[in-house]
Amino acid sequence: MDVKNEVLYRVYFLLFGLVIPVAVLLVYRSITIGIVEGEEWRNRALLENVIKERTIEAERGNILAEDGSLLATSVPIFDLYFDPYAPSDEDFLANVDSLAVSMARYVDNSYTVGGYRKYLMELRDTAINRSRHVLIKRKVSYNEKRFIQQFPLFNLGQFRGGFIPEKRSERVRPFGLLARRTIGWVLDGATPIGLESSFDEELGGEPGKVMMINVDRRRDLWKPMDDLTAVEPQIGDDVVTTLNINIQDIAEEALLRGMQKHDAQWGTAIVMEVKTGAIRAIANIGRNNGSWLEDYNYGIGKSTEPGSTFKLASMMAMLEDGFVKLTDSVDIENGQTQFYDVTMDDSSPISYRLDSISAYDAFIMSSNVGMAKLVNKHYGEKTSANNKLGAEAFINRMKQFNLHLPTGIEIEGEGKPLIKEAYSTEDYWSGITLPWMAIGYETRLTPLQMLSFYNAVANNGRLMKPYLVQEIRRFGEPVEHFRPTVAKKKIAEPETISTVRKLLEGVIEEDRGTGHDLRTDRYRFAGKTGTAQVDYERGSRGTRVGGHQASFAGYFPAEDPQYSCIVVINKPRQGGIYGGDVAGPVFREIADQCFYSLMELHRPMNAGPKPVYTTATLPSGDIGRATDFHRILDQLDIQFYGDPATELGVLSAKSDSLMLYRRTILDDQVPNVVGLGLRDALYVLENRKLKVEFNGVGKVVKQSILPGTALRGQTIWLALE
Repeated sequence: MDVKNEVLYRVYFLLFGLVIPVAVLLVYRSITIGIVEGEEWRNRALLENVIKERTIEAERGNILAEDGSLLATSVPIFDLYFDPYAPSDEDFLANVDSLAVSMARYVDNSYTVGGYRKYLMELRDTAINRSRHVLIKRKVSYNEKRFIQQFPLFNLGQFRGGFIPEKRSERVRPFGLLARRTIGWVLDGATPIGLESSFDEELGGEPGKVMMINVDRRRDLWKPMDDLTAVEPQIGDDVVTTLNINIQDIAEEALLRGMQKHDAQWGTAIVMEVKTGAIRAIANIGRNNGSWLEDYNYGIGKSTEPGSTFKLASMMAMLEDGFVKLTDSVDIENGQTQFYDVTMDDSSPISYRLDSISAYDAFIMSSNVGMAKLVNKHYGEKTSANNKLGAEAFINRMKQFNLHLPTGIEIEGEGKPLIKEAYSTEDYWSGITLPWMAIGYETRLTPLQMLSFYNAVANNGRLMKPYLVQEIRRFGEPVEHFRPTVAKKKIAEPETISTVRKLLEGVIEEDRGTGHDLRTDRYRFAGKTGTAQVDYERGSRGTRVGGHQASFAGYFPAEDPQYSCIVVINKPRQGGIYGGDVAGPVFREIADQCFYSLMELHRPMNAGPKPVYTTATLPSGDIGRATDFHRILDQLDIQFYGDPATELGVLSAKSDSLMLYRRTILDDQVPNVVGLGLRDALYVLENRKLKVEFNGVGKVVKQSILPGTALRGQTIWLALE
């Protein structure tokens, strides 16, 4: 027992006399250095440029299409470095041969194994000016980094094996250039644009922090420290757009074909959902050194004189004020008139043969003279019988339609609209301003602003704010939702909207409409063509024109609009200059492809009342087995009358009824097989010992032996169609 107690005393002495005091001292010094004196030591290290705090960039969130498809995402890439002084002599010498084999075989095959071993040994040289941050390979994928990290020596980790991976992110677009300008970018040395810029705070996440130590002052190279105070970066949120991948692809392909066909300067196509204002596609293409690029967001940023698509606003103003009826007549003076000292012409050859046309025809034929004279008549003078404000009333209507305001789309760079103030010297108002505004000149709008106006007409007068982002998600869960926004409940009276929708349909449906050649029998759409002169100068010798801008704005289907669309193509050089010839076919291709691929554009077959059958829609003249007719007609739930006792029957349509008559076949006479299919005809004839020859396919339309002829084993010829 004494021996045992003596041992215990010694253990207690070591524990309380040595171990615990040392542990307490270590804890005390750790707290003192790390917390109490930590700031002082860190500041001293910073002043000596030995240690510094580095910000770690967070991984950016994804940009998604409406269905969750990736439009832009961040892929981690790594720059790999090696600190040849981090491993101990024992670890280095034990692994250098194997590491040389791996590096020469999988990383840099310009070296032999022996050459790479020599290179590694030289790096291990103890000269003070050698780097402790040696580049192994740049821009390595995550999988490749993991593979190299398993090499001998490197698999011991950063501090024991000297393997230093430096992570950064690279932005990639899985769909290539699809919606490139709208998605945008945030890059060092470049102006941020698009959704990447507008939602940079949400996408950027929260950066992290780590302490770095200088491992090579001469080269200013730094290595992260094993610091417990490191703050991990927080990944950015995801931005879910309204873009539809299929519609975006349709719009871009159609626009590119149109640009190539007409060798144009730039073009844009935008598709918007009528009820919500959600932008489902926005394509922008410009010509640059002979190639086609999405170099600018023309649909949102390019403000130009719209031309004849603006005539919709002019007609709506006059209808709202009760100044015109569609049957009113206007003298177009054979397509040419004079306002002060400036001549206005119509572009349609039809106008040159006409004196007077209706207001309806002036719109669907896009008569510049007709629309300008109507507007000038009712708004040109303040003393007009119906108008005491003159041009102010016209401008007030434009403001009523919100044409003087930008749409407020989320991304930056929206072009400013220009609607001149009436009689304003600052806006250079002149005597010809009003008639030229009536046809889309001396005013400026972006394609998106014009589309928003047409979309409101398609939406029965309700103006929706266009938007590109529908949701912000964090780790797959929504944290913010952007709902459709009504910018204005009613831009015009219902009667006005109903009237101009008929006008827009007439542009396509009427033979004299400027969009008549675009008509299709598969579905109905409505819209307005536009052609504007660009880069023009008016002078004493006339107007010098630098080119044209073709446009088409409309919606589909006409009876229940689901999508609105605008196409603008600037400076076409071949294949036409007019909106109906250049922009219209692109609109039609987009609408066609949407109609074929989107189920919501098709009315369910059973949505309406069951149709009343007529003679033209009922089967008639068919001959076959009576039992087969019973089974088929019962299956199709088609009512019929008659129940012949014979084996064969004949269907005959009478008004809205279907009758089944008997077909009698005698055993000793040649039967009548006209109307039978070949299989049934062979069955009937060969059972009566007749030899059958036939020509053609389909049903029997003629037989060589008359029905009722006595049977003698003859050969009968059948003609089938």
